[in-house]
Amino acid sequence: MDLKEVMAINLRRIRHDKDMTQEELADRAGLSARYIGAIERANKSASVTVLGRIAEALGVEAAALIKRPRQ
Repeated sequence: MDLKEVMAINLRRIRHDKDMTQEELADRAGLSARYIGAIERANKSASVTVLGRIAEALGVEAAALIKRPRQ
């Protein structure tokens, strides 16, 4: 699993855990909901800047979004 897929899985899980829609997250992060959806589907990669904005909007450390699951 590449890092883009890891981020997609973590982003979706964390967003759901916080009962947040893609639209709410996008609004808080200053991004489009379409872009958030593309990241969650692993169709787009997020820059370090975007990673930070998403993490801040979710109230988590950026590392939580790219942490690989234990095998």
